[in-house]
Amino acid sequence: MRRIAEIFSTLALLSAGTVMAQSNTAYPTKPIRLIVPFAPGGGTDIIARLIGIELTETMGQPVVIDNRGGSGGIIGTSLVAKADPDGYTVGLCSLGFAYAPALYAKLPYDTEKDLSPISMVATQPFVYTAHPSLGVNSMKELVAAAKAKPGTIRYGSGGAGGASHLGTELLKNITGIDLVHVPYKGTGPALSAAIGGEIHLQLIGMSSVVPHMKSGRLKLLAVSGAKRSGAAPDIPTVVESGIPSYVFDVWYGMLLPGRTPPAIVNKLNVEMNRALKNPALMQRFAAAGLDAAGNKPDEFSRQIHEEVAKWRKVVAAANIKLD
Repeated sequence: MRRIAEIFSTLALLSAGTVMAQSNTAYPTKPIRLIVPFAPGGGTDIIARLIGIELTETMGQPVVIDNRGGSGGIIGTSLVAKADPDGYTVGLCSLGFAYAPALYAKLPYDTEKDLSPISMVATQPFVYTAHPSLGVNSMKELVAAAKAKPGTIRYGSGGAGGASHLGTELLKNITGIDLVHVPYKGTGPALSAAIGGEIHLQLIGMSSVVPHMKSGRLKLLAVSGAKRSGAAPDIPTVVESGIPSYVFDVWYGMLLPGRTPPAIVNKLNVEMNRALKNPALMQRFAAAGLDAAGNKPDEFSRQIHEEVAKWRKVVAAANIKLD
């Protein structure tokens, strides 16, 4: 009887495995919901809609955008984490996903256990800009000026805990300079303050400053990412400017609920990376100030792990608390 039970148990496992394999082979057989954890019209929403068009064509099923904004992306991401792990609920995340664990004492999900990374999707170059009244023309001159007069240089951001805020706090942490943070209610008001001279310094997305590059109202000091921007190839990176350990890339990526079968994760990864190599999509990304950037699930997972650890240190050093 024990032997018979073992045989039936083995047959049941084989049957389940066959069903799962068939399900994964057929995937997808119905529309895929792509949750964007921010309101329509923003940068994250634009990326989702661009990549959604490509995936709809390559996967043969509609990719439906579902905007679920609120709490800095936490509400939408929580919906992804709690969804069925069947591949039909996908989430778009950004750099904020990696520093949220440092900013909030409690999250409704575990960043590294409750979600399965698929791939990076894009990066957006950020650039340090200075008002001419500051009298600096490079990052070296900025650091020298800040050290000569600690606590006198004001930098602006679109709000506490945002990319501009944390990216500049990272600069402070690495160089040891003392800058004064002035938060605004959005990137637009902060940019207006920078142009008007209310603040001396701002770290901002390249796409936002391109229209002002030739006006002379702002000086572009350095690009924060690992490489120069195609929109302003003459502007050096912060690393090239003499601060070798500073790299601040604002990235975007795709996630699935945790426990999603590896075959589905890999299927979406392959389709995602194929879409990101499409010249038409690359051009549309470039027009929006973005660079297409794909990788493998394990690479993206490792990147998130490293980013979470890095931002815990930065947030602790800056004593930033949002709850």
